[in-house]
Amino acid sequence: MFRKSMLVLALAGAANAVSAYDEKSLATDAAWVEQQSRVIAPDAVGLADKLWQWAEMGYQETRSSAAMQDQLRAAGFSIETGIAGIPTAFVATFKQGRGGPVLGLLAEMDALPGVAQHAVPQHSSIEGQAAGHACGHHLFGAGSTAAAVMLSRWIQETGTAGEVRLYGTPAEEGGSGKVYMVRAGVFKGVDAILQWHPGDSNAALPRSSLANKSAKFRFSGVSSHAAAAPERGRSALDGVEAMNFMVNMLREHVPDSTRIHYVITDGGLAPNVVPAKAEVFYYVRDSSAAELQPIWERVEDIARAAAQGTGTSVEWEVIHGNHSLLPNQALNRLLDASLRQFGGIEYSAEEEAFAKSLEGLATGPDKTLESAAQIADYDPSEKATPGSTDVGDVSWNVPTGGFRTATWVPGTSAHTWQAVAAGGMSIGHKGMQLAAETLTLSGIQLLREPTLLKKARAEFDEKRGDDFRYEPLLGDRKPPLDYRK
Repeated sequence: MFRKSMLVLALAGAANAVSAYDEKSLATDAAWVEQQSRVIAPDAVGLADKLWQWAEMGYQETRSSAAMQDQLRAAGFSIETGIAGIPTAFVATFKQGRGGPVLGLLAEMDALPGVAQHAVPQHSSIEGQAAGHACGHHLFGAGSTAAAVMLSRWIQETGTAGEVRLYGTPAEEGGSGKVYMVRAGVFKGVDAILQWHPGDSNAALPRSSLANKSAKFRFSGVSSHAAAAPERGRSALDGVEAMNFMVNMLREHVPDSTRIHYVITDGGLAPNVVPAKAEVFYYVRDSSAAELQPIWERVEDIARAAAQGTGTSVEWEVIHGNHSLLPNQALNRLLDASLRQFGGIEYSAEEEAFAKSLEGLATGPDKTLESAAQIADYDPSEKATPGSTDVGDVSWNVPTGGFRTATWVPGTSAHTWQAVAAGGMSIGHKGMQLAAETLTLSGIQLLREPTLLKKARAEFDEKRGDDFRYEPLLGDRKPPLDYRK
């Protein structure tokens, strides 16, 4: 066993008990889930390793999406592909009987550019590979797939009426794949969404996130010889640099919650040629869409001013836009209770040696190797984490609960080679298995007790308010299928 006993964890978490769920029912169902998890583990690990090796970026996850669909199809799911005009997006459905709850699971699959790494504790890039799973989406996709299969088996064994949907969601990393799926209406009719994410700890906290919008600002000027005829040139790079300068001045006059970052993606090719084309890629974040929008409008105004001041022109393409996460205490309390039934991660001797020799970790009192075996105390505060996710848009349309498991060595940051390394070996596999079990046990409770869904829905409706109207931050643009090419 790689997890602490349920009794030890129950005693440790007694002071932080947050649910009135039937502990006997949870324990009985947890035993069934653990048995099923052992059966399905080889398929789940095999799928995760394939996705890790392929490391396909946003909207290019052709093999990854197909492999996930193959496992679901073999388990009796019907598959609808090409959702929302996205070739790699799909919905896999398993339904039994009439009526009953409709439960959705999310499954991400895209990798990040420039972070290819072998599964070793020292920095070791994979030559010729363009990307790596530095955010653990290979584990996300494979773990959610395993949970969907286990839930379908439970439905069949118990004769329960209900429906399980696995949403294959591409391009979370800057592509907002879920937003296009929300906009296409594919989440309609779902009673609740459960999702998880790889991390360096185990926690089912009801956290929010930052709303986020991005665009590529493309400046056009006039090319000329930079030495022989500089007066004839109008530098598109000057436009980019003027924009960046003014945006950096703007930082003094925005709320503390605002985050602005950029990269110059095209600055010209030769110093002695005045660049006729230049491009800068901006992200702007804030705690909600309402707070983000006026900051974004100021960034657009700056782009116009930069073009005017440098004698260039500018246009921009919105690449993605995500709402903040809308937490749901009812679902997160259930996920917390389920997570505690299984416990945290216990390392083998080999895994402990790997973890101890892993370079570049951020250690601290709560970032020790032993913390991987712990479940964080439930904290009902709904403060925002500094990141952003397109799960936010889902959460404003369907009651959504989420959690994290320790797929990485404690102290590991997302989007690093250390995350890629741990995600390609047994440490990542163990965290994925814990996530699949937690999703399955929580799903069983929701399918068994529809009153839990009613409670989650009532909270969802109250938080949104009667006058809420969802509008995607990326407008009516089509999915940017080539944004990673």
